[in-house]
This record gives sequence, C-alpha cells and structure tokens, in this order.
Amino acid sequence: MNIKILCVGKIKEKFYRDAIAEYEKRLSRYCKLSIIEVADEKTPDKCSETEEQLIKEKEAARLLSHVKDNDHLIALAIDGKGYDSVSFAGHLEQLAVSGKSNLAFVIGGSLGLHNDILCKCKERLSFSAMTFPHQLMRVILLEQLYRSYRIQNHEPYHK
Repeated sequence: MNIKILCVGKIKEKFYRDAIAEYEKRLSRYCKLSIIEVADEKTPDKCSETEEQLIKEKEAARLLSHVKDNDHLIALAIDGKGYDSVSFAGHLEQLAVSGKSNLAFVIGGSLGLHNDILCKCKERLSFSAMTFPHQLMRVILLEQLYRSYRIQNHEPYHK
C-alpha cells in the first residue's frame, strides 16, 4: 500500500516532528509512506470571506499539483464519516482489496480545504466533531494508520 499525506504548512514544533518521525518509522514495515507539505498562505487579521476563499483556493492548487490520477483521495473534514479504530482498519483493508493501493489523505490549513479539492476527494474522513490544529491532525492520522495495520495483522496494540 502506498500512502501519501498531503498537507498545508510545515510543522514547526519539535514535539510534533518527533511524533511524526516515530510513526513514519513504525509504518515503514507496513506501507510506503510519503508526507508532502505545501506552503500555507498568510491569513491577515479580520480576513473577509472572499479573502479566505482565495487563500484556500491557492492552497488547494498546491495540493492538487501532487495528486496523481490513480490516487484515492480522502479529505480530513469535520463533516466526514467517522469510524472507530477497528472499522477504520477494515475500511482501509477493503480499499486495498478493491485495488485502491494509492491512498492520499488531504489535510487542509487553518482555514480548511477549498471546494476544488473536496470535489475531487472520493471520501471525507472525520476523527471528531471537534476542530484540531492541522499539525496535531497529522500525528493523529499517522497513529490511526499505524493502529489500523496492527489490527489488520492481528498484532497487539493498546486499546
């Protein structure tokens, strides 16, 4: 399985970078993982809705430049489908069995994802109705991917 994580912005905090590096290492025995960061746009204070849409549109164009035709795009979005860990593992396994071996998860910036990219996504995934910083979402996604592989392989992992 090839897993690509497309995300807006760089991780500045060392503790997030350390956690991401740890899960990259753990996942390396299960899949080919790549994390692609695109530049985020500066959001001015008291930004209008039009300005927000322009910012999201620019970020979406950068993200889409890394999408290939055979990528199965999954947007991380509050309005997406929620899973428990076992169901998520089963869903990923079903995608692999059905020939979708190139998954691309998309994490937007602080303003979220533009409709241009949401329309291209085959599905939307939600980890919670709460909003999380996009840096933390990377760690959460990687942890759940790792947990999914452990579940699929009937390997122990804390509950």
